[in-house]
Amino acid sequence: MKIGSIDFGRGVFLAPMAGITDEPFRALCKRYGADGVCTEMISSRALCYDDSKTKLLAKISEKERPCALQIFGNDPEIMARAAVIALQFEPDVIDINMGCPAPKIAGNGDGCALMKDVRLVYDIVREVKAATADSGVLLTVKMRSGFSAAGKNAVEVAENCEKAGADAVTVHGRTRDQMYSPPVDLDIIRDVKKSVGIPVIGNGDVTDGESAKRMMEYTGCDGVMVGRGALGNPYIFSEIKCALEGKQYERPSREQIASDITGHITALVEYKGEYTGSREARKHVAWYIKGLKGAAAYRDAVNKAESLKEVLEVVNAAFFGEENG
Repeated sequence: MKIGSIDFGRGVFLAPMAGITDEPFRALCKRYGADGVCTEMISSRALCYDDSKTKLLAKISEKERPCALQIFGNDPEIMARAAVIALQFEPDVIDINMGCPAPKIAGNGDGCALMKDVRLVYDIVREVKAATADSGVLLTVKMRSGFSAAGKNAVEVAENCEKAGADAVTVHGRTRDQMYSPPVDLDIIRDVKKSVGIPVIGNGDVTDGESAKRMMEYTGCDGVMVGRGALGNPYIFSEIKCALEGKQYERPSREQIASDITGHITALVEYKGEYTGSREARKHVAWYIKGLKGAAAYRDAVNKAESLKEVLEVVNAAFFGEENG
């Protein structure tokens, strides 16, 4: 099902992840087959206050489109104002965060905490939709199965999102209390898909081609969203595409992966500066080298790196040193 610039049918999307899905990472995932990507979550209040750091989070480049800009908050009027401000960054989609389980977000009444008040959910979506309707930008909502096991209400929340004007919803099949375990509940994603007429994207435990295919076949969801499965593995989008199309997947060569890491962290340093970029590169390198011989020692080494040069030296040693060369 295609709406505007987004083809939700059998689509494979990158989930928003705080501190991870910045512009360099989004562009890399897009290059390897992501049908859509999303910014890190952005505070609606910070957008309204014209915060400079928030502007960097909201920046979108042409090479990563279609790209969603995700906002969070719990005040319908402020969320609507923030959505209008967000339009200046020319997103293809504005996504409303109703799924973040982090204590500092949900504990403040934002993110997944919104699911406790279905009327508020409706009001926020309605106000944001009304404020952005003339822009042609799509409006989506990302949620969980519920705030708690006793309040597993994704079906009701999704129905209200549809009534209020959402163009699609993404459902992570866990409650807020479950965080990222136990295994994702596919039944709730299936139930949401049956209850609404707009596209439904399934999210949670999509770690390879087979898990994505299984989710789509079991739930009937229109597409899947990949979060932690993409950490150190932007190639997962190509793998999933191959699985859905019945094609054989071949992982890139060691040389190609090393080249991608180099390009990724170099772009990260250019984007955020030497000090911040090189330090943020540490976690990405740790994810990329997982499974290599001597990975623990290389992780220790990269965590001490304080410059792009030092980070690249660790990457080169990890991929082409005596242990892994």
